[in-house]
Formats: sequence, structure tokens, C-alpha cells
Amino acid sequence: MNTAFERAMAAFEPAHWPLAVGFSGGADSTALLAACALRWPGQVVAFHVHHGLQAAADDFELHCRKVCERLGVTLVVHRVDARHAPGDSPEDAARRARYEAFAHMARMEGAGAAIKSVALGHHADDQVETLLLALSRGAGLPGLAAMPAHAPRNGLHFYRPLLAVPGADVRAWLVGRDLPWIEDPTNTDARYTRNRIRSVLLPALAQAFPQFRATFTRSASHAAQAQELLVELAAQDLETVGDPPRIATLQTLSRARQANVLRHWLMRTHGTAPSAAQLDQLLDQVRACTTRGHRIHLKVAAGFAERQGDFLHWYNARPSPKTSL
Repeated sequence: MNTAFERAMAAFEPAHWPLAVGFSGGADSTALLAACALRWPGQVVAFHVHHGLQAAADDFELHCRKVCERLGVTLVVHRVDARHAPGDSPEDAARRARYEAFAHMARMEGAGAAIKSVALGHHADDQVETLLLALSRGAGLPGLAAMPAHAPRNGLHFYRPLLAVPGADVRAWLVGRDLPWIEDPTNTDARYTRNRIRSVLLPALAQAFPQFRATFTRSASHAAQAQELLVELAAQDLETVGDPPRIATLQTLSRARQANVLRHWLMRTHGTAPSAAQLDQLLDQVRACTTRGHRIHLKVAAGFAERQGDFLHWYNARPSPKTSL
């Protein structure tokens, strides 16, 4: 094995089978699917998400079918409505829809045995873009950790075996196999920050710091390791303060540990995350809560943090969606 792509694929060994590959028809997912099909013939399924956001979406699906026929791979397709709500990021809406679609396809009969793992074609350039996006937004460690090489989500295990491989190396391997791919026209749309990073910042970084992909990826790995330690500490502190947290016990912790355990509690118990400003306000109120009459009622994410007796509670301000029968 000589190339970075081939070395990465040789080292890829999913711990959970059966395996699917997220397959958009683009260069990265095509290379990953072809390499997996070559290594594990007859054991890999392709998952294609039809977002319906472009007029060419049907053509994308047709292209994927032809490639899968050539590779001898079963293709499972799921159509989603990935339109974003007003005020939401279109990229985030599409990403959420995609993960939900993967979970749905993993349970479909067309996938054969229930899929346990999904491999995704994100590579080193994607990892750098994600890190730079996080920096531009003032993200904390979870954001600076960028994309994990392995992570459980929606009952599946997601693997990204190409995070250390430059995008150019992935395409070079693909060209050598004479496999076709499609170019998503939105990848050149300058309205998206990620595309501006790709077209402007990455070439400048390559000129100033030729090894930036390796060093940035290493920094993201360090951030991910530090975040794991913070999660372990938060879990221990949550055992101490309780769920919901007892305010007096919270006050025995340092402000940094209060912030850490409250973020962990909000995400683990309520699936929500406060902004930095909201968390600062909440910490100020926890510190000031020294009398029985002190009231806490603060906007936090889509709901409110509120004092009820000796405890801190959170409730969702949005009404539950109506179920159609």
C-alpha cells in the first residue's frame, strides 16, 4: 500500500457489522464505496439520500444506481424533505435529514440484515474546513474537535476512515480506477461559508503552511481527547449534584465545573445546548441564588431554565407537534 488513501483503507476495520457506505455519487463517497466493495465483496450496502433540493437530484440517484451496478453493490435510497425552517441553517437542516435517513435505511428490508455501521467519505480537507468553521463561530472544545473518526448516533456507528487523507489523494485514487463521479453544483456556491473556506482559505494555507492538513487534524484530535476528559468529569459531577441539579451543591463547584456539568446536563437530559451568553447568565444566577426567594427564570436554547425549590429545572418552550392520525 503506497498512497495515503490505500493506507487509510487498509487500516479501516469496522467493529460493527453489517456495513453501509453513505453514497452521494461525489468523488469522496465513490472512492470509499469502491474501496470497501473491493475489500469486502458482497458484504457492503450503499445508502443514498435523495434530498430533493435540486432539479438534478433524480439524475444523482440514477448515476448512483449505475455505479452500484458496476461495483456489484446493493443500493438503498431514501427520499427526505431537507428544506430548512426560517432562521435555520440549510446545511444543518440537510445534515439532520441525512442522519435520520441513514437510521431509517438501516432498518429497511432492502438493506438485508439490519445495518450496524455507516462509513462516510469525509477527508482531511473536510476536517480542516469543519475546524475553521468552528473557529469562525468561537466554538468551544466540542466544535474544535471537528468530526470524530468513530461516533455512535441514532443507534448506528458512524466511521470516517479518510480523515487523515487529503482530498486530492482520494480523487487521484479514483482517477486511477476509471470510476466516474458527479460534482454537486452547490459546492461552488459562494453563499456558503464552507465553500468560501474551500476556495479561498485552503489554497492560502497550502502556500503558507504546506503541512496544514496533518497539523490541523492533529489539533482537532487533541481537542477531542480533552473533550472526552471534560465529559467524564461532567458525568462524575452530575452524579454529585443530581438530575435535576441541586443548586446548593452546584455552588460548591468552581464556575468552570458548574459550566461543564450544566452543559452536560442540558445535552444529556434535554438534548439542548446553551449559547455562551446564556450559560454565563445562568452561572451568575446560580451564584446569586443565596435566599429562598431568589427566582431563576432564564431563556436557555429553545426553552427556559427555572428554579423550583432547591433544584434547577429546564423545560421546552416550544409546543409539542400535533400528531396526525
